Amino acid sequence: QEQLVESGGGLVQPGGSLRLSCTVSGRYAMGWFRQAPGKERDFVAAIWGGTTIYADSVKGRFAISRDNTKNTVYLQMNSLKPEDTAVYYCAANTANALTAAKAYYDYWGQGTQVTVSS
Repeated sequence: QEQLVESGGGLVQPGGSLRLSCTVSGRYAMGWFRQAPGKERDFVAAIWGGTTIYADSVKGRFAISRDNTKNTVYLQMNSLKPEDTAVYYCAANTANALTAAKAYYDYWGQGTQVTVSS
């Protein structure tokens, strides 16, 4: 059983930045998703090897990366907007498929709250 632990959420003003971290012991394709109140959990970004994919809503503002020496995946979020407010989850795809489909992710973290507000 894989355990994922997110950190780095918080309150930030519009236009600000945050970096989320997710520790995972295995070497998998990793994704970030987010869920706003009353909405579906949506894809944000994913990484496998040197390849990344992003949701259109965050392209050019968010960047996913990983440091395998620290067993950590990051989500750097810049130019944050109020509509980015959500609980952010990291997830592991043990089949190592680079995909935006949440059904293909096997393990999930507990989530970290990101609130963008003035």
